[in-house]
Formats: sequence, C-alpha cells, structure tokens
Amino acid sequence: MKNLFSNFKGDMFGGITAGIVALPLALAFGVSSGLGPSAGLYGAIFISFFAALFGGTNTQISGPTAPMTAVSMVVIASIIAVYEGSVEKALPAILSVFLLAGIMQIGLGLLGLGKYIRYIPYPVVSGFMTAIGVIIIITQVLPALGYYPKEDVDFVNQFKPQAEELILENILKEEAGEGILVLEDFEQTIKRSGEITNEAIMDESRTLAASEASGVIGALKAIPKAIKNINWLELALALCTILIIYGFKKITTALPSTLVALLVVSGIAYGFGLNYRPIETIPGGFPMPNLKIFTEFKIGALTPYIFTALTLALLGAIDSLLTSVVADNMTKTKHKPNQELVGQGIGNSIGAIFGGIPGAGATIRTVVNINSGGKTKLSGMIAGILLLFILLALGPIASQIPAAVLAGILITVGISVMDYKGLKAIPSLPKDISFGPIKLSSEVVIMIVVMILSTFWNLVYAVGIGLVIASLMFMKKMGDLTAERSNVKSLEEETEWDDEKNFPKHLKEEVFVKHLKGPLFFGSTSEFQALANQIPQTASTVIIRMDRMQYMDQSGLYTLEDILIDLKKSNKNVLFVDLLKQPRYMLERVDVIPDLIPEEHIFKNFDEATQWIKQNVKDTITVAEVVS
Repeated sequence: MKNLFSNFKGDMFGGITAGIVALPLALAFGVSSGLGPSAGLYGAIFISFFAALFGGTNTQISGPTAPMTAVSMVVIASIIAVYEGSVEKALPAILSVFLLAGIMQIGLGLLGLGKYIRYIPYPVVSGFMTAIGVIIIITQVLPALGYYPKEDVDFVNQFKPQAEELILENILKEEAGEGILVLEDFEQTIKRSGEITNEAIMDESRTLAASEASGVIGALKAIPKAIKNINWLELALALCTILIIYGFKKITTALPSTLVALLVVSGIAYGFGLNYRPIETIPGGFPMPNLKIFTEFKIGALTPYIFTALTLALLGAIDSLLTSVVADNMTKTKHKPNQELVGQGIGNSIGAIFGGIPGAGATIRTVVNINSGGKTKLSGMIAGILLLFILLALGPIASQIPAAVLAGILITVGISVMDYKGLKAIPSLPKDISFGPIKLSSEVVIMIVVMILSTFWNLVYAVGIGLVIASLMFMKKMGDLTAERSNVKSLEEETEWDDEKNFPKHLKEEVFVKHLKGPLFFGSTSEFQALANQIPQTASTVIIRMDRMQYMDQSGLYTLEDILIDLKKSNKNVLFVDLLKQPRYMLERVDVIPDLIPEEHIFKNFDEATQWIKQNVKDTITVAEVVS
C-alpha cells in the first residue's frame, strides 16, 4: 500500500488524463459493439480499475480496444440472431461468453502461459489488425451518412414476407414444445396465427433489415442505399469530428484531440438545437450486476462459444502484453506477464458481470498515462474511478452526444489501428514460395489470407487458419533447412569438421558420416528417410553425429528407428557420437537403446569413435584390389 501512494501526484494526473482520453473511445466502442454506449463505459470502468489493481504492469491503462470490440461485435451479432434479434433476451448469453473469456485469461495466467503469447506470428497479428481497421471504417460509414437500415421503410418492407414466415415458424416451435401441436388442437394454432399483428411483423422486419446490413458485406451492400438517403447534418457532424481530430493534433498534443472533437462538435450540435440523432440513453446510477447470467443462462449453452471465448481471451492477452512491452520500454521496468493476464481476466470477468464489453491494455492510453506522470497501479485505478464519476454525474449530458460524432471517432480509430508497417514491407519481403509463375513471400500470403478472411468472413476462424498456415510454412522451412544442412555424404565428400581431419584416409570409403544439424521432427523426416538408400553397399559403418540435434519428436524417433532397422538388416554398424539428453531419453523409451544401438556404440566424442573404427573396421576395398 505504501508503494501504491509513493507517486500520488503523478498518478493522479496520469490517471485523470488517461481517463479523459478513454471516455470518447469507451462510448464509441460501446455503440460499435451493438450493446450501446453504457456497455463501453461499464467495461472501461471495471477493466481499468481491476486490471490495474491485480495486473503485472504498473502503468497499464486497460479498457475496450478496437480489436476486442471488433471480435465482440461478431459475438454479439451472432448471439442476437439466435435470440430472434432481441438484445434483451440475448444479453445473458453474450455476457456469459465475455465472462468465460475473462476466466480463461485468469487460467492462462495461473498456468504460466503468458510467456508463450509472444510466439504468435507477426503476419497473423498484422493481417488481423489491418482487417480490424477495415471492418471499423466500413461499418461506420452508414451511421456517418446518417443511414440506419431498420429505419428505411422501403428497405424494411422487403423483409415482411420473411418476417411473417419466421413468426409462424416460432409459433409452431412453441406449440410443439408445449404439446399443443396435435390434430385436435390445430384450430388453436390457426387462431394464434391469425392474431399476428402488423406491428409484430414490422418489428421482425426491422430486425431482419438490421441483420442484413450488419458486418462488412452487409454494410457494403447498404452503402448505395445510404448514398441515396444521405442525412447531410449527420455527415457534416462526422466530417467535422474527423477534421478536428486530425487538425488539432497539429496545433498541440497537450489535450487529446478525440476529446476536443467530442466536446466541440457535440456542444455546437446541442447548443444550436440541431435536429441530430443522439446516442442511446446512458442509464443513471451505479452499474448493477446482471444476475441473469447465473439464473437464466445454462452453462451447457456456452459450448458453441468456447472457441470464440478462447479467441477473445488470447486476443486480449496479446493486446495487453504488447502494450506492457511498450510501457517497459518507456519506464525502463519489467512487467510480469502471467500476473498481467490474471489482472486482465479479473477485470474482464467483473466487467462482464456488470454488463460491460471486454477490453485489454490500451497502448495510447498507457502512453498518455506515463507521459502525464503515472508510475504505479494507482494511475489505472484512478482512470476507472474518474469514468465512474462521469457516469454518475454526467450520464444524462453524455446521452446527448450525436451518434455521428462517435462514428467519426471510430473511423479515425479504424484508420490508426491498421498495420501500415506490415503493409509497407510487402514489396521488400523475400519471395520464398511459388504459385505457378507467381512468386510471393510466405509472410505476405499469411497476412493477406488473415486480412481477407477476417474482413469478409469470420475474425475468429481467420486467426485460427492463419496460425495453421504459419505453422505449416514454418515447419516446411525448418524441414528444408535441416535437409539442406544434413545431406548424407562420405567423409571424402562431406565438409570435414575440425575433429575429423585426422581420420584414417584408407577407411574413408568404409565409413559414412551423417551430420545432424537441427531438430529431427515431423517437418524434416521425409528427407531423413532417404538415409539408408544413400549409403553404398561397400560402406560397413555409419557414424551419426548428434551434438547439434537438440530435439527429437515422436515422428523423428520412429523414422530414425526404421532407418536403424534397415541398416542393421544390411549388416552395417551404426555409431552415435555426442548424443544429447532429450534425444537419448526418447531413444531409451522405445528401446532403440540398447536393442538397436548398444551402449558400446555410443561415444562422447568423435575421437573415441575413431579409435573404435581403427580397431573394428577393415579396409575391405583395398584388400579386394590386392587379391584381384
């Protein structure tokens, strides 16, 4: 506690400044997610406070971020579709997925997996981040133009036949579940179907219209309609917001330009009584826990969303730990990755219980905190407390913010989150794979695949596919490299190592040396299998030098075993030189040692093997020439 207040003044300034920067983003991310501005604000409050309190990075400021919001948006839309387009009905299920993601993050930290997050390939992260930017920009074009599909009467009317069919289908499902749907009660079914009101059909039609225009593909389809129905006031508010955000940065960076744009444009719109569309009403009072998560939603219903929750957990971990590294570089400190994951998990879990969207460590907010004097966990906690104060004191005022202003803010976020460093590197990366006459870089292929799949299909599956492709390409490269460096050659053909130069010349045709350089794993076994066929019949002894083979997996183990069996059938002696601990352990487990390679054929160094060869190997070729 003493250390917590050791930099009170600096932490106070840092926390307040970071909280002010977080406010417009929290509201914007909440609106973008589909749960409304209050969900973004609740997430920012609880994640900021508890991730700071329990996390492992002293200066980290956490809250909703663009990547987490983009994935959350997909989760929310898919669950709402299952619950007939009702956010209220779907909310317990949505928050349960967010809660599960937080618990998974705690588990990752407790299992000590934080240090492995850095092994996520850069092309996967690059493609994902660029896709996030594209998704945010395209999906915010419609509100920036003042077009809302569910309010377009002509567009909504197109879905009336489908809406009526769905309502009838739901009636039949309900009655089947209640046992009413039998022949004698069919008149009751007909009666209920005749009671369907036009209002119910229109509500369902609006839900279908909003669903049709959701996501990138839906937004692209709706843009032509939006252009025909532009609300010029909304467009002007969005453009003014964007111009102020970029223009104010050139004047000064002392104040966050996002907050300046929010206050100025909202103030003008409200002060002049303009007929704009405000954001959803932010509920007043202290946030209350949503106990329906525990009382109405069944745990078994989470099964389809386990992979989605894991993706949210991993994405939040990556996002947070990358920000932790930035904080380390600025403060010359060292964060605790596993503790940071536990803190993020606790923050996301509590945030979900209170109805907030998930978040992670936010780079810009963390940098602002450090530059403003923040040094301890207190700064992040103060940022959360400030946002809670704004919610309690200024909630009704914040509810008057124009929706177009938040759309403008989100468009600038989308532009900034794209990985321009990765995009600029595309022409200069080495082209190491071929598709017919076309040569491309494997890193570029991974990045483009992840970017396209994330943008137009599914963020969650795109990351998984990207990881699989990156792993396969890495294994292919490792296998090629191992094969290239480990060709089987006689001592006269092989580039001799220093300790091989004094090997008896008259025995060089009798002895073949295999230099294993690198791991023997499933990606390199195909070339290694050719070993037995590459050794001429005249050779009586094979030396396998293993001092540079640190690792062997099960595939490599069984491949080596098959080769040793073939060599034994050919009456060839096999000697191991400098067998390391892990490969020896694997070979002993399946009795390759001592059944195929006795202990007396394992040597600590090449000199010992040479002495054995001098005593046991004869120059049969020279003898045969003398006899002839």
